[in-house]
Amino acid sequence: MTLQQFLAAAGAPSQRAAVPAASIVVVRGPAAGRRAGALGLLAALAADEPSRPLVEATATAAWPFVEGHGTPAGVVPGHAPVIWAPDLHEAFANQQTNATRLVTTQAAYLLEEWRAWLAAHPGARLVATSAAGEPAEEAPQAAARGAWRDVSWIDVAGETDPSDMPAAAPALDSATTGLPAAFRLADPAARLQAAGRAHDARRTPVTALALASVCMEVNDLDNAGALLTAVVAARPRWAAAYFESGKCHLRRDDMAAAAEAFGAAARLLPGFAPAAANWGATLGELDRPDEALAAFRQALAADPDNPQVHNNLGVVLRETGRLAESEEAFRTVVRLMPGMAFGHYNLGHTLFLQGRYQASLAAYLRGQQLDAGRSPVQASRLAMARLASGDAAGALRDLKTCTAGLPREYRRQILADAQSVAWALLSAAPELADWRLVGDWLAAELGRA
Repeated sequence: MTLQQFLAAAGAPSQRAAVPAASIVVVRGPAAGRRAGALGLLAALAADEPSRPLVEATATAAWPFVEGHGTPAGVVPGHAPVIWAPDLHEAFANQQTNATRLVTTQAAYLLEEWRAWLAAHPGARLVATSAAGEPAEEAPQAAARGAWRDVSWIDVAGETDPSDMPAAAPALDSATTGLPAAFRLADPAARLQAAGRAHDARRTPVTALALASVCMEVNDLDNAGALLTAVVAARPRWAAAYFESGKCHLRRDDMAAAAEAFGAAARLLPGFAPAAANWGATLGELDRPDEALAAFRQALAADPDNPQVHNNLGVVLRETGRLAESEEAFRTVVRLMPGMAFGHYNLGHTLFLQGRYQASLAAYLRGQQLDAGRSPVQASRLAMARLASGDAAGALRDLKTCTAGLPREYRRQILADAQSVAWALLSAAPELADWRLVGDWLAAELGRA
């Protein structure tokens, strides 16, 4: 079908819209408004090339559960089609929690697969519509993070109608066999039954991947692992299979296998930042810092403003003694997410190791202001920053407060760590004011513990 033929069947729009340069354009707003806006965009494209092919993508609700998630097959080489995908928000409907969420339902993953497909088809465009405010939580458009930074959003006005409302969860009965319906169920046990029925009805790598995700959700790691092994064997070049396998290996505390799986996912879909980020995190746990740093930098190439990746990068840089680079990473964290307490804590720790005690104290204080849980470990490090800055009385006060009421072994560990730092400070600065006020109290408390 050509653009001209599609528009003739859909009805001519009232006016043409400006055409953004991006290869992915999403017209967002109430149902009637977004359809009219998208048709105006298609009309503008047709004005330049009326015979350009238009291909309707698979229904977006099914994208997470079909191979290729809706990317069209059989596109004629040398012809750059326009892909039409109404109701993009339906692709991300999933009642799983973030910790277990099936990767193929995540906006960042689906979009990155589309970006890879579009890169392999120069000149092709994806034109989609989406409900107003969607995809909520999935894509922080205001920050233009990751793959979303290459999407053009066109917001349109209009009156809401019933089709703008979120789809209700399906009735819980034996007819609930489709995976889109299963992942809209609020109850994990019901989702497991529905995903199992979908897999029994049509055994494919996609249904097995979905079922494995729900098995992990209900802590059935043995069945999840068996399903994922079969999926990887059947689809050895599918990034999603390796990513879900990595999650399962993490749940089993098998860091080596998790690193291998996340690494495979990162190589197959290098623009999907979470794969490289998890790869780096597992490599760090395996004490392979150079490889971890390379993985984190791959993640940042895809998602330059990801505060968690910058934070993890800073930790590994600090552990390898590259304190100036570590400081830079943590300063990026606090710039990107000033309300993240542990960004300030980590900055404080790095500054402390550089001997910049006043700056370290300021960072720790800011972290404590933001830390509703008041981490005892971080509070004890704040106390050491006070001691190093010459405020022994304040350090002692903080140590007493943060260790009061802690379980015996946990308290002993915090006090022992603080004592090690205190002795290191005394060795570096024997003239440290009132050091003994803190040192003697720590020795006495550890003697009683």
